[in-house]
Amino acid sequence: MNNYLLIPFLPLAAFLINILFGRKYLKENSHWVSILAVAGSWIVTVITLLDVLSGKIINEDLYSWIVSGEFKASVGFLIDQLTVVMLIVVTTCSALIHIYSIGYMRGDKGYYRFFAYLSLFTFCMLMLVMANNFLQLYFGWEGVGLCSYFLIGYYFDKKSASDAGKKAFIVNRFGDFGFGLGIIMIFLTFGTAYYAPVFSQAKNFAAQTVNFLGYDVHLMTLIALLLFCGSIGKSAQMPLHVWLPDAMEGPTPVSALIHAATMVTAGVFLVARCSPIFSLSETALTVVALTGAITALFAATIALVQKDIKRIIAYSTISQLGYMFLAAGVGAYGAGVFHLYTHSFFKALLFLCAGSVMHAMSGELDIQKMGGLKKYMPITYWTMLFASLSIAGMPGFAGFFSKDEILWLAYSGQSPVGKFVWVIGALVAFLTAFYSFRLIFLTFHGKFRGTHEQEHHLHESPKTMTVPLILLCIGAVASGWVGIPHLLGGGAHFMEFLKPVLGHSEANATHTEEWMVMAISTIAGFSGIGLAALFYLVKTDIPVRLAQKFNTVYKTLWNKYYVDELYSFIIVRPAIWTAKNILIGITDARIIEAVVNGVPKGLGEFSRILRKVQTGLVQRYAAIMALGLLIIVAYMLWR
Repeated sequence: MNNYLLIPFLPLAAFLINILFGRKYLKENSHWVSILAVAGSWIVTVITLLDVLSGKIINEDLYSWIVSGEFKASVGFLIDQLTVVMLIVVTTCSALIHIYSIGYMRGDKGYYRFFAYLSLFTFCMLMLVMANNFLQLYFGWEGVGLCSYFLIGYYFDKKSASDAGKKAFIVNRFGDFGFGLGIIMIFLTFGTAYYAPVFSQAKNFAAQTVNFLGYDVHLMTLIALLLFCGSIGKSAQMPLHVWLPDAMEGPTPVSALIHAATMVTAGVFLVARCSPIFSLSETALTVVALTGAITALFAATIALVQKDIKRIIAYSTISQLGYMFLAAGVGAYGAGVFHLYTHSFFKALLFLCAGSVMHAMSGELDIQKMGGLKKYMPITYWTMLFASLSIAGMPGFAGFFSKDEILWLAYSGQSPVGKFVWVIGALVAFLTAFYSFRLIFLTFHGKFRGTHEQEHHLHESPKTMTVPLILLCIGAVASGWVGIPHLLGGGAHFMEFLKPVLGHSEANATHTEEWMVMAISTIAGFSGIGLAALFYLVKTDIPVRLAQKFNTVYKTLWNKYYVDELYSFIIVRPAIWTAKNILIGITDARIIEAVVNGVPKGLGEFSRILRKVQTGLVQRYAAIMALGLLIIVAYMLWR
């Protein structure tokens, strides 16, 4: 068996062992099965990376899954440069988060079930990124969605958690419907669902149009936008972003693994993988770029005023995913994947640090009730500080290199909206630094604002939690060093590595302009940190006065632009009314119930009448038989 097959199937084996035997036999040792499995996947991933670096590319089928006429789908694997980057991200973050979960979930009554779900998720995500055809991609896509439902609603006896799980599942159905249509269009156009022939033939259909709802539509634009529907849902972009903040109801390791490091990046991966299709439609790329830029700004402004430590990081995730789509939309697919790669480390670290704080604060989420935790939790503080410096784009940290690459290629590229989205991206860089350090200062600096009981129990987290923090911190600092640009004396090795799959976005500007773009984004980051320090360390009354003076703006941001309320008014309430008054009131009560209850009732009435014939009197039975015989004889004589 090829070694690479162990990468997805080891976590699958761990899931089966834990879900079948965990409750009765493994119990508190369930984590060992999952950790050993994902560690094995990581080791094989490193070996596979070395093979790809040496020039070995794998594209082969394991077995035929569906064969129907001209349609064929298989369980097949494509291992190229883009795949191994995703494999490194998934297996590294998954392994560290599994270890962290030992301390975080210890004593939970569903301990075995939690690790079983983590292993199943890892399997589905690995199948998604390793697929060589769209149907297997869709299988993994829906698989991680299912696991997301399981893990967000892990505390199923808590209504807010079960509601959040349903919300994530239902909202993603909107995007996945379009994604499914896109796959159908691909098969109808190319006659296959395999990547290689689809991407090689794509240019042959570059000028073709198709009648869609009575209009002639550019075929590649239609396919690209349908595929992008799936990305909008899975990667929580506007207008389907509403599920991700509520998903914080799941355990913190879930937030780190699924909603920061891996699952939500599937949409970015999809656009990058399908770059030969997207590159044939300027319209589709413009939509991707504008969606990413607007979402990045939208989510960053909401994060400015939130108090829930996990929700602040959740809106940060939505914003950073917007950066990645911004990059893809201006044709800089490699830069988008580079930011995906660095983001996975510092964002997983931010979530796990938030979990460490919650662990010490007995589950407290409100940063206004924290403060002064630096002296109690030095490891958590320094690792979260480094993660915040990275996401703020400070020079030398991973986020600086990947974010700067996106902004530079947006400014200098050929996209008609490039400079517009660059301006938005630079503004978001300032906002990101501000809200990230607002969180740091309110949580770790100043006086403690919680209860005396909470302060009495403050302590650093156990080593099973702090060791993964330290290892992820190394990634948050150093993961970007593989992509140092030529301007700073590096070789941009990450971009060169991905070039055979994603191509390279050529910059159409001078070195002076590149220095200018880098300086602007760096100044924006420092300015955001400085303003946060002024507001939350020096003149702490300013935020309160600003909130009072601009009360309408504050309330709008606090209520997330009232998008949830809008959806409730135009979708949720009408759906509930329709369900109650039509589906239940008419269809169920008057039609289905009429059949279900009416048929037995009719039979009962018939039986009640028929029972009257059964009197038990022999003479009456004889009379009836004689009457019947007389009728038969009369009928025969009449014939």
